[in-house]
Amino acid sequence: MAEYDVIIIGGGPGGYNGAIRAGQLGLSVACVEKRETLGGTCLNVGCIPSKSLLHASEMLDLANKQFARLGIDVTPKLNLPTMMRQKDESVAQLTKGVEFLFNKNKVEWIKGGGRLTGLGRVEVTDAGGATSILEGKSIVIATGSRPTPLPGVTVDGVRIVDSAGALALPEVPGHLVVIGAGVIGLELGSVWRRLGAKVTVVEYLDHITPGLDAETAKALQRSLSKQGITFKLSAKITGATASKVGVDLTVEPAAGGTAEGLSADYVLVAIGRQPYTDDLGLDVVGITPDPRGFIDTDHFATGAAGVYAVGDVTHGPMLAHKAEDEAVACIEIIAGKAGHVNYDVIPGVIYTSPEVATVGKTEEELKATGVTYKVGKFPFTANSRAKVNHEAEGFVKVLADANTDRILGVHMIGPGVGEMIGEYCVAMEFAASSEDVARTCHPHPTRSEALRQAAMGVEGWTMQA
Repeated sequence: MAEYDVIIIGGGPGGYNGAIRAGQLGLSVACVEKRETLGGTCLNVGCIPSKSLLHASEMLDLANKQFARLGIDVTPKLNLPTMMRQKDESVAQLTKGVEFLFNKNKVEWIKGGGRLTGLGRVEVTDAGGATSILEGKSIVIATGSRPTPLPGVTVDGVRIVDSAGALALPEVPGHLVVIGAGVIGLELGSVWRRLGAKVTVVEYLDHITPGLDAETAKALQRSLSKQGITFKLSAKITGATASKVGVDLTVEPAAGGTAEGLSADYVLVAIGRQPYTDDLGLDVVGITPDPRGFIDTDHFATGAAGVYAVGDVTHGPMLAHKAEDEAVACIEIIAGKAGHVNYDVIPGVIYTSPEVATVGKTEEELKATGVTYKVGKFPFTANSRAKVNHEAEGFVKVLADANTDRILGVHMIGPGVGEMIGEYCVAMEFAASSEDVARTCHPHPTRSEALRQAAMGVEGWTMQA
């Protein structure tokens, strides 16, 4: 029976980062992962491959729509097999990179599915059905999440797909119907729209991107609509029949009413994700997930002695970087250090074009809690670098406490804002005021000047960039 200081169940962003940190701290550690490659959903069939296709499709779109105005005459042609192959090659290189880091930090990868059989004990079943028992002083559950199923719509992996299937369609759909106007649905829908598909997004709510700052969400919807994506809001799919050539859907108003038919070549079901907590033996150690399947924790500790949980199986945003931060902090606590995660500074990015980046509170959240705040806002149309690049869509919005001037939230929409939100994450981590950013010199001409100008706008002294 193998014994370790730490056993981590799951090899995704939470699991592998936690395992590497444990190795760095000198702990003996095993990571149990049943997938053939490390990296979890994010690296294998989620965040990383989707960004590859987002980037490639944006390049095609730019070549088609923007190159000519810059004096570049080209006639681009889509080669879908090559686009898919370069995506897969990049993923393969990155998964091997995680395996290299495991070896470097003396992390043992135990291939198979893990389940608790008692406190400090994990049973691993490999692909051939053979089992082995591991013993650990501490066990970390980092099994992530999976797509939420939609009643009445069966994902067959051919015509009706989940997010993983949408990353590997064999052809550009004539018509793709996306069920769900959240981050995943909009990102993947925008990929196939740029590659030539007609895209219709069906959303149960009366707005897209639930939880996003309302002004930013409206701006995103306007932009995506201009790009040709059709939105059916306040609507629900009540049935789907797939054939060899397509899918026939039944659509009804969310509040009830007359149904209508909708036909598609492919359907993407993207109504959210749910924690993967099945068949982990949680009941054996006295852990009962909540009705939605999430595990309650206190500083990552569950109700069972020596058992911890991080990432998508716990409450909070289902984001890879949140899982990574939690896993590192959890391991540091196990090692006797002061691990900590600041949940007020967890950024979120929607990698559509334009991108959306956000951190902290929205205006709606501040109003609901009665916080008095000021707003500073700056449009990219007034930013010189954005103008000369013909990328002037969007804005930066800063929310600051009206009494203390402390930055409470930042919301951006525009090209490349996902790379810029980090500046405000650092500022907020150090409890900066809007004046701190406003008085920080930024290089000219850059898009980053909009970050400063928005902060200046909180006190009303914005200047043309």
